[in-house]
Amino acid sequence: MSETVSAPKDTGRTDAPMTAKNRRAMAAVMLAVALATLDTAIANTALPAIAADLHAAPAASVWIINAYQLAMVATLLPLAALGDILGHRRIYISGLAIFTVASLACALAPSLTALAGARVLQGLGASAIMSVNTALIRFLYPPHRLGRGLGMNALIVGVSFAVGPTMASLILSAGTWPWLFAINVPLGVIALVFAMPALPQTARGKHAFDPVAALLNLVTFAALIFALGEAAQQAPAREVLAAAAVAIVFGALLIRREIGHPAPMLPLDLFKRPVFALSSITAICSFAAQGLAFVSLPFYFETVLMRSQVETGFLMTPWPVVVAAAAPIAGRLSDRYPPGLLGAIGLAILAVGMASLAMLPVHPSVIDIVIRMAICGAGFGFFQSPNLRAIMAAAPPERSGGASGTVAVSRLLGQTTGAALVALCFGIAGKHGPTLALSLGAAFSAAASVASGLRLFAPSHRAVRG
Repeated sequence: MSETVSAPKDTGRTDAPMTAKNRRAMAAVMLAVALATLDTAIANTALPAIAADLHAAPAASVWIINAYQLAMVATLLPLAALGDILGHRRIYISGLAIFTVASLACALAPSLTALAGARVLQGLGASAIMSVNTALIRFLYPPHRLGRGLGMNALIVGVSFAVGPTMASLILSAGTWPWLFAINVPLGVIALVFAMPALPQTARGKHAFDPVAALLNLVTFAALIFALGEAAQQAPAREVLAAAAVAIVFGALLIRREIGHPAPMLPLDLFKRPVFALSSITAICSFAAQGLAFVSLPFYFETVLMRSQVETGFLMTPWPVVVAAAAPIAGRLSDRYPPGLLGAIGLAILAVGMASLAMLPVHPSVIDIVIRMAICGAGFGFFQSPNLRAIMAAAPPERSGGASGTVAVSRLLGQTTGAALVALCFGIAGKHGPTLALSLGAAFSAAASVASGLRLFAPSHRAVRG
């Protein structure tokens, strides 16, 4: 039985090594995060192959992606709240077990309906993992090294995102699509073997779980993501507006329910802290910028520049690769310098990189594209780890689950918003849609840079320096 621990105390040593048990725990956390991240990228890449094998229409096959995303975003905050009450370790291990079993169900699915159902279960498992993973990192690292741990987390996410499409292509070249999900099973078992004896039992909150708030939260975020997804698919306006109206009504009911709660599921108490609120706004805007770029650029490369799918994959690679390289460096710097300053610099660089992509010449060379993509990756990687550190350090240890859930929700909301705005850009500008989307992404990056810089003037910004 793992002993119950509180957040590590700052001993003042910057070179204190992690214990062997904490290293094993961190390995389990990173492996599970990699699986959840890889699964998204792999499924996106393999969607045409899956649809063809299951004889599904392209519009219907999109639910292979939507089912996973809806399950994740609708349950992130309730599961984060449960993590504060039942312990982050219990939620994490349960989520990892569910994800592993659901991956096997996906691999054995005989139809689109069965696969979509298994993806809902898989999304629930991934949600449990992502809702508390940042909170667990907080309990594995002392405050003066928290930035390093979060930088490692960002590194794993960046590498997984980068290799996902390539891994999917390699697996599909040697086998059929079920192997994309079957490969998660042995890796999930390995992660469980590491996690069960090593993850710490964190201190638990004394408040009760609110099932009504959980239901309101589920409907609110499911309707919101559904509205954004339908807008991205250019569905009829009445369907988009109806889903948006449901999200607004149930969101208002959720806020009314949560007012005055000592540990609200929707962390209203944390948003009263200027650093936390500004860090969340920074995350949403920056991930919206990333979504605008990653959805629009493949269309630009393939339909405007007439590059092949393989060439497009290589042209997209510099961004996530540089993110993976920059994130650990930024994480270490965030242990010494204000995250607001580091984030403002990184997001300003991202804004410049996206503006330069929007202004590419008519016939750009490969080096023209690679340099601009690398600039974007450097800026994004420089912001991500310090911003994570700011969010987690702005919340008290007993609210780590709520803060961790907010991190995941901010990322998903930003990415989904970016994808929906790409569809709007194509509707407005036609073949020039990618250029408009990249320009809009530069504007989101600039807004995020301003929001990050404002944290320097917030009363508690020194508290997140470590």
